[in-house]
Amino acid sequence: MRKFAVLAAGCSTLAVLVGLGAGRAWFSLPSGKIDAAHASATSEDVITGTIASRWPVPGGAPPRAAQEPAPAIQPARATTDPAIGAKPAALPSPAPAPSRQVCNNPNALGISRTVEIDTTGGPGLGMSQYRDYDFLQPGEVALTFDDGPWPVNTPAVLAALAAQCVKAVFFPIGKHASWHPAILKQVIAAGHTVGSHTWSHVNLASKPFAEAKNEIEKGISGVALAAGQPTAPFFRFPQLRQTPELKTYLGERSIAAFSIDVDSEDFRIHKPDQLVAGVMTKLKKAGKGILLMHDFQKSTAQALPELLAQLKAGGYKMVFITAKDKVTTLPEYDAQVAPAQPTASAAKPIAKVIRTVD
Repeated sequence: MRKFAVLAAGCSTLAVLVGLGAGRAWFSLPSGKIDAAHASATSEDVITGTIASRWPVPGGAPPRAAQEPAPAIQPARATTDPAIGAKPAALPSPAPAPSRQVCNNPNALGISRTVEIDTTGGPGLGMSQYRDYDFLQPGEVALTFDDGPWPVNTPAVLAALAAQCVKAVFFPIGKHASWHPAILKQVIAAGHTVGSHTWSHVNLASKPFAEAKNEIEKGISGVALAAGQPTAPFFRFPQLRQTPELKTYLGERSIAAFSIDVDSEDFRIHKPDQLVAGVMTKLKKAGKGILLMHDFQKSTAQALPELLAQLKAGGYKMVFITAKDKVTTLPEYDAQVAPAQPTASAAKPIAKVIRTVD
């Protein structure tokens, strides 16, 4: 399989991207507003290498099973914050990267090529908002999934991807990851890339900067803690709504911002056949693209096997996006999302309290 490296411009270039008012403009798709931006580097300058349900609102209340305490996951760094208590242990180093997984399906859609993103300076990817790195070739599709992990739906998405030997990028919500760490670990074990999607899926563009930053960082820490290891420095704004200040902040943290090229609209289309038809129509018009879907949605899980089959029949090539480096979490946010230490139980032995009398 061939490798493709996408190298981001440095921090100084990013400052120009969001801080100056000359040149090109990127578009905030949902709001329709044009925010001033300028980039001196072109794709040719920075691309090197050889082409090688019940709770329908993301971030809402968990199902009953999710309210049970999750297994304790050690935070990434120690803290001396007196409000937190004892210093948490350091997060273990990531396990060595597994060898390339063998595809046992000779007729699988598979992966055409893998690209690696150097996130230094915080590049933006996805032509709906960012126009500097148009790295997909005609007929290429990159799958991305937001808002997980979620019981039943995320495992079904993983099964469909595995059946076709396809890899994707997942952008979990921090709260969901904290409720379902075992499912998130399934995503990682399957070899997919994991980024983050805030702590509770709020519209960051409507929040004061400090509150929005807190949402971003808690989401990053929450996902990393649930994963049990550092994840990719990839981030997607909820509803794709951002501000220049937040984009600049991601650049300072060397976190890539992901937008989209094609929206499946699976948040409103809940019939699998209609969902598949809509995606294929949009892809035919666009010719290629980063596809936005949600492993949180039941209809997406149901539609994915047929969608992958139609992508193969249509001659589309799948591109898997990976990261050169891992994200670095910040200690104060690790502490905020760390599981509380259990207190000693004062309960008597159950036989002394409850007995069968009839």
